[in-house]
Amino acid sequence: MTSSPGSPPPLPGQTGGEGVAVLVAAMESAPAAIYVLGAATTEPVWANARARDLGTGRDRLPVVDGTPVAELLEKVLRTGRPQTICGPLGAGGPATTVMVRPLRVHDGPGALLVVEPQDAATDTSLWPSPPADGVEQAQLSLLPPSLPLLPDLHLSGSYHRASVEEHAGGDWFDTVALGSGRVALVVGDAVGHGVPAAGAMSRLRGAMRSSALRDPSPAAVLAALDAFAAQMEDVEGASVFYGVLDAGTGDFAYAAAGHPPPLVVGPDGTTRFLPVPTRPPLGSLPGVATTVAQHVLEQGATLVLFSNGAVAGPAPEASQPLDRLAEVAAGVLATPGALESEGPAEPAAAIAEGVRSPEGWLDDVAVLVAHRRDDAQEPLQMDLTADPAALPGVRRRLGSWLTALGMGEQDRVGVMVAVGEACANAAEHAYRGSEPGPMSVTARVDVDGVLTVTVRDEGTWRPPDRDPGDRGRGLLIMRQLVDRVVLEEEAKGTTVTLSLRLRRSPETDEDRPSASSSATVTVDRAGPRPVVRVSGAVDDFGAEQMRIRLLEASHGGTGRVELDLVGVSLFSSAAVRVVLAVARIGGDEGWRLVVHAPDGGITRHVLEISGLGGLVDLR
Repeated sequence: MTSSPGSPPPLPGQTGGEGVAVLVAAMESAPAAIYVLGAATTEPVWANARARDLGTGRDRLPVVDGTPVAELLEKVLRTGRPQTICGPLGAGGPATTVMVRPLRVHDGPGALLVVEPQDAATDTSLWPSPPADGVEQAQLSLLPPSLPLLPDLHLSGSYHRASVEEHAGGDWFDTVALGSGRVALVVGDAVGHGVPAAGAMSRLRGAMRSSALRDPSPAAVLAALDAFAAQMEDVEGASVFYGVLDAGTGDFAYAAAGHPPPLVVGPDGTTRFLPVPTRPPLGSLPGVATTVAQHVLEQGATLVLFSNGAVAGPAPEASQPLDRLAEVAAGVLATPGALESEGPAEPAAAIAEGVRSPEGWLDDVAVLVAHRRDDAQEPLQMDLTADPAALPGVRRRLGSWLTALGMGEQDRVGVMVAVGEACANAAEHAYRGSEPGPMSVTARVDVDGVLTVTVRDEGTWRPPDRDPGDRGRGLLIMRQLVDRVVLEEEAKGTTVTLSLRLRRSPETDEDRPSASSSATVTVDRAGPRPVVRVSGAVDDFGAEQMRIRLLEASHGGTGRVELDLVGVSLFSSAAVRVVLAVARIGGDEGWRLVVHAPDGGITRHVLEISGLGGLVDLR
């Protein structure tokens, strides 16, 4: 499995258990750089946080005592004999010890590499600093990739790195959907700059999310963050604003620790800063009580949360930066169409840009905007005839309705294609051999931003042939484009229900998995049911290929399929998610996914510790 930010990746051959978990956690946070490398790969099989900070490629390994560590590693891989050297790191750097020990990795030769400068645990300046763009990349990768899209609330967020490299790295924002139309809104500022500040921000954000999902009240979350910061030196002193907004009623409960107050821009453009009970930054005075304030955000009003960087800079009076921010925010929100943009960064990005000084941003700037809509969008209802000639009209009306919701183009097109496939299936198959009959299309969004589109006909469903070629793949296409597809057959008629959790995500293409993979994915149709056979290292790209083949072989999930993982050497977390998704589809369709994985092997272990043993038949 691959690692996620804030959690260490598993060691190769890891067999689980509390002792292993403790060991991995200790290695993950060790001050030395630790690598597990295989002879057949250029990237490490495992690397701890310090090693990942340095860069995991072999070309990034340092020179110690005049010897390139990469050459020392190659010698150990070639001879199988351990090596140790001591000497200065680079040109005149601190005394450093390098230990390389042979290690079996995936039944092949490998090595354990430890690079530890003297006093590395207390002086992080001993390590090479990452380039400035690495700081920005680390920060951006830890910010939320999307924001909830709720029918009663328009959310936008933006982060801008300080123009001066030394000041960048610790500001953040986040939102947490809490259910029943409630959402937690958070902006914070970690102490320090650079990658260490970004790391502190990541831990603080993770602690916030964990606390909010247990008890989202502001008092409980700030108490938990305060206790967390008191135990983490790099988090101590951070400031944070946290509030819970009910999008339906406008009720807003909030509290802050050493953070500036939020701005409210009324429907008429008037501005005011909400009163915030004073409280010291996190961890600076453990056990201090939290006073929770209340406000009702009226319909048409907007909350603007911001980090300290938005009001940074010298000013004769302390109120001047706040007044400037209020003026900029009111101007941005008064701009026609400011709250209709499809991109997730507007109007937050416009506000951040508006407070930028001629010299640039003097500190990181994070802005989070929550606008309470004047009215919610009505559900869409279309009653028509199941005729191919009706499909263009369905796409036009649905597209306009989805655009009004604020959906980005990529998600909007995906939903339109999925619904178009459902309608095309009804038009082509439901009334075959008779006059076209009625078809209905309904679309609605619940308070938590889950879109549900239902396509119903009164004809007869015809299951796909065993190998339909280019036909019968409507369900396959639908399940690739939305979160869930449920097919219900009745005595007279078929209902297809498509569901998708809405989000505001960037219009620019997200990073895609590499276009190459060492995994091989094939479909064997010789037996009573199709078997998808996978071999090699299943990375993100290999997982996507596996998902496509599973959906193809199962005719979009309507028929049974088996998955053979006997030849797999690496099974990533992306691959685990694919197995989970197909298992859920099978459950919806009344069948259970059979997965072949060797007993005692790492792939079976990954599936078992991921909780999939109860969802699939492991053989």
